[in-house]
Amino acid sequence: MVETCGVEMDANRTVRWGILATGGIAERFTTDLMALDGAEVVAVASRTEASAKAFADRFGIPRAYGEWAGLLADESVDVVYVATPHHAHRTAAGLALEAGKAVLCEKALTLNAREAEELVALARDGGLFLMEAMWMYCNPLIRRIAELVRGGAIGEIRTVQADFGLVGPFDAGHRLRDPAVGGGALLDLGVYPVSFAHLLLGEPSAVHAHARISPEGVDLNTGMLLGWDSGASALLSCSLEADTPLTASVTGTEGRIDVPRGFFFPERFTLRRNGHEPEEFVSADDPHSFRHEAAEVMRCLRAGETESPLVPLDGSLAVMRTLDAVRDRVGVRYPQELTRV
Repeated sequence: MVETCGVEMDANRTVRWGILATGGIAERFTTDLMALDGAEVVAVASRTEASAKAFADRFGIPRAYGEWAGLLADESVDVVYVATPHHAHRTAAGLALEAGKAVLCEKALTLNAREAEELVALARDGGLFLMEAMWMYCNPLIRRIAELVRGGAIGEIRTVQADFGLVGPFDAGHRLRDPAVGGGALLDLGVYPVSFAHLLLGEPSAVHAHARISPEGVDLNTGMLLGWDSGASALLSCSLEADTPLTASVTGTEGRIDVPRGFFFPERFTLRRNGHEPEEFVSADDPHSFRHEAAEVMRCLRAGETESPLVPLDGSLAVMRTLDAVRDRVGVRYPQELTRV
């Protein structure tokens, strides 16, 4: 037995999940979670009882709460999945940690690095598990790319390229256009290419950015150029106005790795080493599934680990600092930041 999050958990015990929020990402995650051996969804919470009950009825979840407090007080819940919009991550995940729950919190982890640092401090001070739901990092093919790069398969990295754009249009009332909930391309979409570059190169030493800003004050189309002391650079972009290729590539002194459309849940990638025939790596299972990140959470809880080595908290903090730097360069600030004393 190991002690974790206030309960004893053996290596085979079912992990009991609570779902906080009932939007589209919560539906997708819960669908995959319920097909995972050793996982049980025991409760769901929303800001309204009707929404929580409808979600519970759809998935056969035994308890539905019309406010967050009920879920966080539920002694049967081992870990809370926070699927609220960005602006509520700090509050929701913070309350869950204060209630002694393990937390998997959707990306981007928070609105900004300051909020992320507060969450990480809460988790570490309390000896509680916290992980950002960066499912890309848990994808087997992404993990293989990282292994190949770190093993020197393409030599020293010189460039990384990645993009994530949706064609829209999103009207002015859409949450992606609302600065009060952390709208804009960067936190929803740009977090993926930025996290991809961080996975391979770590935190950059230089950040440059340019963006088209909406009348509401969020970024609609953002280009980023990141630099490292090694001389490596990353050219990244995100957009709410254009259907970009959604591809990624990593080029080194001895070769290149190309990831086709959907780079953050790849079905395949190609390794091209100088002087060798291209090698193709193909996913052995459904790359679209969230089960890999859920399985990593459960592995950590059963092992008594409070941080995942696949999605380390220091890495999440570094990504948030980079996102903050991008917003600083393009002049995007959220209302909560403008009013904070």
